[in-house]
Amino acid sequence: MSEPSARVESRPRVDRDALDAAIAGYHRAERAASWTLALLVAAAFLAAVAALSFWPGAAVALLLALALRVPAFRRGGSVRLRTDAPPETVIEEFASATPPTLALQWGVADEVRRPADAAATYAFSYLFGLRSAAIDLDVDRVGGAPTGDEVSVDGGDAAATVEIEGTADGRPWASYAVTVREAPDAGSVVDVELRPTRRFDLRRLPQGWVADRYYGDALAAQGYEVVERSVSLTR
Repeated sequence: MSEPSARVESRPRVDRDALDAAIAGYHRAERAASWTLALLVAAAFLAAVAALSFWPGAAVALLLALALRVPAFRRGGSVRLRTDAPPETVIEEFASATPPTLALQWGVADEVRRPADAAATYAFSYLFGLRSAAIDLDVDRVGGAPTGDEVSVDGGDAAATVEIEGTADGRPWASYAVTVREAPDAGSVVDVELRPTRRFDLRRLPQGWVADRYYGDALAAQGYEVVERSVSLTR
């Protein structure tokens, strides 16, 4: 895996040490959460075997493992960011292969590829390299220069909207609408909407909690301040 800061080397506003620290912290915590969940399932199996004998205990453990894999919730929400960078710079960053809000994904990827049929592909390996996965990212910029009719709640003009669509194994992974506006006091206001397009299983809950912990740190290292954030889980 290449250093996360190397993937944003063209962005002079990035605090490379802080970004690397946030991504490394997330990666360690995410792996710890995954292993903890696996150990809890193993402990439940042993407890069930001790209480019920082997085969009934194995059946209980199997049901628990299957329940954790059932798609149970969707994740949606919104976040408002502020930055000193002008809208043109912000739009370029969000329309790139490494959008700032996905730093925890492209940062831990083993490889960030730029295929001809997508904006980027994030390749991952796990279980000591025995299994692999990939997230394909499509980015579409909608709109252009500000117009007088496009006014934000902060009084700025809407510069553009960037649509980000992610798929994993041909299924929706995440969908974002990023609206960039010029702030009244210079800089930019960025509104990011996370659309609940896919159901996730319960194994992803600890991963989401860990990501929430490091999300703001990763953005701050790239020059973005989280002003407001709201995340919800729905069925």
